[in-house]
Amino acid sequence: MVNRNWRLPDGVEELLPPQAWALEQVRRRVLDVFNAWGFDYVEPPVIEYLDALLVGTGVMGHETDLDLQTLKVVDQRSGRMLGVRADMTAQAVRIDAHSLAGSGDGVRRLCYAGPVVHANPAGALDSRVPIKAGAEIFGSGSLAADAEVLGLLAEILDTAGVSDPVIVLGHMGVYLGLVEPFGLEPALEQELFAAVQCKSETDIAQLLKGRGDSSLLQRLPTLMGEGSVLALAEELLRDAPKSVRGAVAALEQLAGLLAARCPELTIRFDLAELAGYGYHNGPVFSAYQSSQGQALARGGRYDGIGSAFGKGRGATGFDVSLMQLLNGAEGIPAIWAPWTDAAQPAVAQALADKVKALREAGNRVVASVSPDDAPPAGCDRSLQYVDGSWQLRNLADG
Repeated sequence: MVNRNWRLPDGVEELLPPQAWALEQVRRRVLDVFNAWGFDYVEPPVIEYLDALLVGTGVMGHETDLDLQTLKVVDQRSGRMLGVRADMTAQAVRIDAHSLAGSGDGVRRLCYAGPVVHANPAGALDSRVPIKAGAEIFGSGSLAADAEVLGLLAEILDTAGVSDPVIVLGHMGVYLGLVEPFGLEPALEQELFAAVQCKSETDIAQLLKGRGDSSLLQRLPTLMGEGSVLALAEELLRDAPKSVRGAVAALEQLAGLLAARCPELTIRFDLAELAGYGYHNGPVFSAYQSSQGQALARGGRYDGIGSAFGKGRGATGFDVSLMQLLNGAEGIPAIWAPWTDAAQPAVAQALADKVKALREAGNRVVASVSPDDAPPAGCDRSLQYVDGSWQLRNLADG
């Protein structure tokens, strides 16, 4: 009988060399950018009480989205339900509103990086343990804060070597304003939300059949493209509620702020862009690369959801998939330090000194541990004792 205990669960993978080091390098570069922009790093716990992980995500009846993604266990010590985090935004909200409540009410910038766990990934090939990094600004309801996190995201993508990224902007206010007059029950509204996300005009019409004029909502998935789509949206939505027209105007203003910050960045619009797990309620955005169909990053504004922790205030941010930022997984080149004869202590000490100096200079050096040891894969240079000193030589040159 074959022992299958070594197999990993479906959708769960381990990172091996050289990909694991490549991922760690990307994570470090991303965190360096967060630090340079003045964001404070936090390490939220992998598990929390379930109600804390899901707080604020029940906006518009969408709590089941995150609920279905969250692995749950019973805490044997308290008897309460625990959840394994599927998203770190709610944790950052809790930290801002509760853990750091005594440190003032000014603008606060938090960042984080680590794995989340998805019980039911969106796609059959998606990882159930994606590794994310994110940044959030709390305490500001201004479009300048949204432009700040978008500018930060643009620099993250540039630092990671993402070529020609595309930022897609939307605004939840358009959808929310168009849906509100229908007074839909939560279950039906959730189906409609999914239909708009999938850009299914047929499903939108079917779900709202007999409930009034749904033509504007049906047109919503078609309002996507370059800047000219905003003029079309203003024309089509001229009779829409004031909040809808205000959302389109805010989107245009935000695009202008972002273009001024990042003039080379490609900006597109999608008025049916509905981000996340239902807690966003303002401008939303996604980042793409032309060679990848999935979004590299998602984010947006989610004002007020910290009220459950005692401090509901303006908030905006994003998270980015670190695995999707990997451009190949080439190993870090290493230098081979050969075995030295103990009968030549001066030569051995000179080698040890050379190895130490190379490592302090940031080089990766692999030292032999036996006379029969051979250079492992990834070593492209070797130290050789030539004319009384240790010198670097290409391994390919023998």
